[in-house]
Amino acid sequence: MSLKRLFTYTGLGVGIVILAILGFTTWYTVDESDQAVILTLGKVDTAVIEPGLHFKLPWPIQDVEILSKETFSLQFGYEEKGGELKEFPEDTKMITGDENIVLADMVVQWRITEPSKYLYNSIDPEVILYNATSASLRSIIGSSKIDDALTSGKAEIEAEVRDLLASLIDKYDIGISISTVKLQDVELPNSEVRKAFTNVTSARETMNTKINEAKKYSNKRSQEAEGEKDALISKAEGERTARVEQARGDVSKFNALYTEYVKAPDITRKRLILETLESVLPNAEIYIMNDDGNTMKYFPLRPLEKQTPPAVETEGSEKND
Repeated sequence: MSLKRLFTYTGLGVGIVILAILGFTTWYTVDESDQAVILTLGKVDTAVIEPGLHFKLPWPIQDVEILSKETFSLQFGYEEKGGELKEFPEDTKMITGDENIVLADMVVQWRITEPSKYLYNSIDPEVILYNATSASLRSIIGSSKIDDALTSGKAEIEAEVRDLLASLIDKYDIGISISTVKLQDVELPNSEVRKAFTNVTSARETMNTKINEAKKYSNKRSQEAEGEKDALISKAEGERTARVEQARGDVSKFNALYTEYVKAPDITRKRLILETLESVLPNAEIYIMNDDGNTMKYFPLRPLEKQTPPAVETEGSEKND
């Protein structure tokens, strides 16, 4: 083979390689769930988030880095792959604010919000995120009581961890943002301690139940007492009003009697005596004796129930009278 033919074949091969590079490195595709960063001579140029087919200068002038826009999960203290769970107790063991040891692991949801910073502001941003998660969780657990960490204070701990972690990530400026923070398990280090704490928790719950029952009973009795008090007050007010009205009626009646008494003292006096007798002895028959010995029923004050013939008195009876 002559030297000229060798150069021809070599040039042809180089041309094919160049054409192949131009053909495969001047375009790229961005999916809807992806985002891209264009590098020009190794320097970040532009960020591309619109999905579809895009073109650029051939390599090595321009290059492209494609990253996902989806939400990632960071598993702190454990790792779950292929249905198998692997734990890292040395990472999850920490001390609470009241000097108790607990094991706490959690999940952090995060996203890449600034691809260029994620790619070039740190060597391994996920390691930074893991360490920042550890620091944030230990800081919040270290200022919390064990009761809060194991029972009702988990939501507050999660919120405080998220705020602290987000501030650290912003400070490190690695191009990611924190979506949610979720405590998975907060446990005591061994079975004996867990059993003792369970007994204490059960006793506390029983105490709270009894206190609530006592408060409920106290409120019930207080309401009943308030009702009885209101009823007694209402009854007393009614009796007071009735007595006042009765007294007013008695005064009016007395004034009327006094007026009649002034007009006819003897008649009014006798009338009052007869009315009093009828009130004290409602079934008695009242008669007025005349000087001649005859009798007459007092008609104006009490109607006659029946008519009876005059009694015939003998001479002997008159003498006995």
